[in-house]
Amino acid sequence: MSYSANKLAPELVGAAEPTPSGRLPLSSVDRTAVVRLIIDLILVFEQGVQPAKAIRSALSRALVHYYPVAGRIVEPIPGEAEVDCTGDGVWFVEASVDCGLEDVNNLEHPLQLPRKDLIPYAPLDVTEFTCGGFAVGIRFNHTVFDGVGAAQFLKAVAEIARGHARPLVEPVWCREAIPSPPKLSQRHAPAPAAVSFESSVFDIPSDHINAVKNQFCREAGQDCSTFDVVTAIVWQCRTRATSLEPHADVYLSFTANTRHLLHQLLPQGGFYGNCVYPMGIKATAGTIAGSTPAEVIELIRDAKEKMSAKFLDWLMGDAEDDPCKVPLGYGMLVVSDWSRVGFSEVNYGWGEPIHVAPLNDDHNFVASCIYLQPSKPKQGVRLLTRCVQKEHLPAFTEEMKKFVHN
Repeated sequence: MSYSANKLAPELVGAAEPTPSGRLPLSSVDRTAVVRLIIDLILVFEQGVQPAKAIRSALSRALVHYYPVAGRIVEPIPGEAEVDCTGDGVWFVEASVDCGLEDVNNLEHPLQLPRKDLIPYAPLDVTEFTCGGFAVGIRFNHTVFDGVGAAQFLKAVAEIARGHARPLVEPVWCREAIPSPPKLSQRHAPAPAAVSFESSVFDIPSDHINAVKNQFCREAGQDCSTFDVVTAIVWQCRTRATSLEPHADVYLSFTANTRHLLHQLLPQGGFYGNCVYPMGIKATAGTIAGSTPAEVIELIRDAKEKMSAKFLDWLMGDAEDDPCKVPLGYGMLVVSDWSRVGFSEVNYGWGEPIHVAPLNDDHNFVASCIYLQPSKPKQGVRLLTRCVQKEHLPAFTEEMKKFVHN
């Protein structure tokens, strides 16, 4: 069944008070290729009273504190992007749709409303449903925020919507405090041809994750994290499903939060710029497919342990390789953990979202898996995957069934 949306005209929401002008530098991390992306996501809420009106007003007041967000990215010198604090504002669109959230499965996968009704070509969209629920669709430039920073901004808007006079965490720009390493070679491999990845959702319950953790502890004599377990499971299941030659190289890539490594340069809280570093692991398909889960976990833990030294080497210009140069063939899998960055804590006054998900289903150059919190009351990790072609989907699903509960 199809539903129709009624959209009001897009409007620019500016700061409620005068704000500083001028240009602000972006950090060396902000300017890396790995964050040169536009991110789309939705937050779905069960109920709200005139949410668009409340969020629009709160957004305007939040922009007084986050005034660079109301500016525009400029690049006066190639590769040297800055934020021009023009005060132009943030695009805002209000919409309503003639159905309830239950009619569209709370906007869980597969998406039963057109993406254009949820994520317009403007940063912020609020769509209200007949049941009283609403969805906030956000489009943001990763160059200005990482996941933690974007969640900090969204929570600031929500705090003001709930009645606070100002954000509970005062935002800090402070991008110039991060060192700029000497430029590495800008030569990158040609972009690969687009691949038609299939979307799937898997819920891995906590007891299944804990069973693998306990097994690893028995075999290795040490603990491992939920991220370690889930990443090992996905990488191994995908490698087995794609049936690559045993000697073929496979790669795993993930970004690590580096705020703790910059605590002497950045304030204790409030920094909303990029503090991420991409880590990569290379192995043969035969090794990953034929190893025990504990052995794959060990590879992931080893990479994480090396991250601090690699990141600091990169900042000092001592890195041997550009961390952003990754092979983008079918053998590469990129995983991102959204489950703990804070999107699920956004509360405009009517409770936290019942569902949070990215909507970047048009990215077809690299296999990806995003970790989310499952719908309540489920406990564990929800995986939103776009990592195999149609011909490999049945085998991938079969491999994942050993660990998931749908």
